[in-house]
Amino acid sequence: MPHEDPARTALPTSRPSVVLAGGGTAGHISPLLAIARAVVKAAPAARILAVGTATGMETRIVPAAGFELAVIDRVPLPRKPSLDLVKLPRRFAAAVRASEGILARAEADVLVGVGGYVCTPMYIAARRRGVPIVIHEANTRAGLANRVGALFTERVGKAFAATRLRHSKLVGMPMRPEIAGLDRAAARTSARASLGLDPDRTTLVVTGGSLGAASLNRTIAASLGVLASAGVQTLHITGRDKAVAGPDGTPLAAPGYHQTEFVDGMETAYAAADLIVCRAGAGTVCEVAAVGLPAVFVPLPIGNGEQALNARGLVEAGGALMVRDADFTPGWLEDTVLPLLADGTRLAGMAHAAAAQGIRDADAQMAAMVLAAAGDGIQEGTRA
Repeated sequence: MPHEDPARTALPTSRPSVVLAGGGTAGHISPLLAIARAVVKAAPAARILAVGTATGMETRIVPAAGFELAVIDRVPLPRKPSLDLVKLPRRFAAAVRASEGILARAEADVLVGVGGYVCTPMYIAARRRGVPIVIHEANTRAGLANRVGALFTERVGKAFAATRLRHSKLVGMPMRPEIAGLDRAAARTSARASLGLDPDRTTLVVTGGSLGAASLNRTIAASLGVLASAGVQTLHITGRDKAVAGPDGTPLAAPGYHQTEFVDGMETAYAAADLIVCRAGAGTVCEVAAVGLPAVFVPLPIGNGEQALNARGLVEAGGALMVRDADFTPGWLEDTVLPLLADGTRLAGMAHAAAAQGIRDADAQMAAMVLAAAGDGIQEGTRA
């Protein structure tokens, strides 16, 4: 898949001021930070400001990553008639004014939006001030904010080919370089050793994400006997404060079973795994494709079906399986997952198919787009 070479993109001659908006969930914050880091790598003099809300996890994650954060009020769209709906126009207008103030103080040359409540007022503010807009859409079903923003720009990147969004082009999912650059085969032995796993044993990794997944946890806890009998070791990442207890109330223990609430750096878990069972958040789907890891996706059963849509392309390409949450039972695991883990040829084929769908340079592609837009913004400011 031919990609634009960022090294050939004309960078602005001044010190570009890049404002990035998004937050609320890790699905928005992770690509935002990946884009910010790629911009700084391509243009070390760039000034970076992130914008979120005071109630999102960005208040912790963005400063911890070394970037400045500004906040505006969260203005969600009420889903049914209420007093909040009556207050919406006034609250939204105030958020737009606050957004204009942030862009003015930052002397923004470009606004980058990745979705979330904060983006809509920021897009309107940028449009009013003539600040170029760049968008990244992480999900197969584009969010409302990015659908609005795409009316104001032709610079729109998307993580999934199936996403329908005005002016969008496929760039993939911006991700941390530790994941994008992972060589699973080369890192496998050291990754397993660092996680306390047997370096030579077939390895299943199970994770429900940072918040955990109770249904996945229950099925794995009930399947430890058949997994051990098949010679499979299991790394079970339960989620923070979601430790699985045994009959005596202490953390569940069994031969070949390794339980932890989280792994600091999922690239280690990806390298250790022969197969991963996980939810189908956009970031997870793109990461396992990028590193060529066979997967069993168990989409979140609530919401608008977004996770199943995210996983569909990789499943159709042969890089993954997908099962409904209600059907991910001990019986299904025994009948489907165990034979797959025993079939090295099939796993190798799935790994190859996944890698063929993966895109590892999305951050650089987005940085090139951002810096090209910033150059336009600087030229517009010079002419003004």
